[in-house]
Amino acid sequence: MFDNLLLGLTNVFMPVNFIAISFGALLGLVVGAMPGLSATMAIALLVPVTFAMRPETGISMLSAIYMGAMYGGSIAAVLIRTPGTPSAAATTMDGYPMAQRGEPGRALGISLIASFVGGLISSMVLLTIAPLLGWVALMFGPVELFGVAVLGMTIIASLSQGSLVKGLLSGSLGLLFSTIGMDSITGIPRFTFGNIHLYGGIPFTVALIGLFSIPQAIRLIEREDTGKEAGAENRANKITDRIVRPWSEVKELMPTFVRSAFIGVFTGIIPGTGGDTACWFAYNEAKRRSDDKDSFGKGSPYGIAAPESANNAVVGGALVPTITLGIPGSSSTAVLLGGLMIHGIMPGPTLMTEYAGVTYTLIWSVLLSTIVMFVEGLAFTRACIAVTRVDNRLLSVAVVVLCVIGSFAINNSLFEVGLMLMFGILGYFMDKVDVPVAPMVVGLILGSLLDVTMHQSLLISGGSWLIFLKNPVCAVFLFIALVSLIQTSPWYVRWRARRRFQKANT
Repeated sequence: MFDNLLLGLTNVFMPVNFIAISFGALLGLVVGAMPGLSATMAIALLVPVTFAMRPETGISMLSAIYMGAMYGGSIAAVLIRTPGTPSAAATTMDGYPMAQRGEPGRALGISLIASFVGGLISSMVLLTIAPLLGWVALMFGPVELFGVAVLGMTIIASLSQGSLVKGLLSGSLGLLFSTIGMDSITGIPRFTFGNIHLYGGIPFTVALIGLFSIPQAIRLIEREDTGKEAGAENRANKITDRIVRPWSEVKELMPTFVRSAFIGVFTGIIPGTGGDTACWFAYNEAKRRSDDKDSFGKGSPYGIAAPESANNAVVGGALVPTITLGIPGSSSTAVLLGGLMIHGIMPGPTLMTEYAGVTYTLIWSVLLSTIVMFVEGLAFTRACIAVTRVDNRLLSVAVVVLCVIGSFAINNSLFEVGLMLMFGILGYFMDKVDVPVAPMVVGLILGSLLDVTMHQSLLISGGSWLIFLKNPVCAVFLFIALVSLIQTSPWYVRWRARRRFQKANT
């Protein structure tokens, strides 16, 4: 094993591989910062380019794109409240308010450092205990995944800012939208109204682009026309504060960085999840542990640190089952598997022995791309502030154009462009009546997983719901979900506030 580690380290520092990693990380930053374009799309578009490359070079570049895009998505999320990638959706909750407060450099700096720490921890996990962690993925069958989905749904309560009822309404809509399409168990179309384009369900990326990007484009036009909040809107036009954060602030946020990184690693290991799930898990945990829950959604540094550390940590976590078992941990790693097979390398338990050179080069490239991403991010992030200097009307048009291109490029379907615009209008009116969009996103992400795993589990048990309590892993997840619901309930929050007030006056 030590010889293979040295072989991978030697390969990754070959000039051609180092250049490929540097180019891939920069390209990932650019793609991630563009609304509507995701890491998966970037990797898929670049796979044909790797045909003429050696396997080590091509795979290293694709992994660097993956890592760079995970951070790049936060740039647009902070500056223009438009997540560049689905995994950056949670970053908009506190990143954009902090930028509007006149601290865009601080928000982007925290995001960059969090991404660096998350990527560093996940790559070290991947490098040291990947073979061991790979077998953890085999423990998660339908019953265990149902427990994960239920735990994830409890996030809706903490994301329901202001009104729990409105948050539950938004989450319920997300669950309803996730059931559209062919039932994966029975094969019966549900809520498709005879439209063949809906048989495959609502593409999550299309809905996310519409819900977050189109309302922001409309808001930009409204502010330009009315002139209201012009001063606030222009605060992000110039970075006057430092991107590189002082050690005192980094030290204070370090527990959140590390905790969220391990959440991301663990979430990434579980097949079928990804950064878009991990970021909400980490955000919810950071808010649950915070003594100042009211600051979340208003520019809390912990609300930026948690999701950004988690979504970059997913990269290493998702690669664990990918390279050890041949099971993609996310959609991006599924495309990476295709890249491996194109070069005649079949993923599976023998990948780390029969193709040790390629595998360990891939592992080292994740670590190196994290460092390269941090260095390039320092320069690239400050340059990205130019986006907010564009006239609001031009910027809104650019956002809409990128949304149309991104939603069309997923399946080359004009229907999905129309679907994206419909979700955009829905998101705009939800914003007008103060219904949060984030719970709907959680419902869309976890709804299909909840539906499928529940049906599969009940088929396994012959219709008995006790299977969820008899399974120890699922029972633990359900217990944690119950505790989370209690801690986020209004009566518990009021009781804790009274206790804190009583302690302060004694």
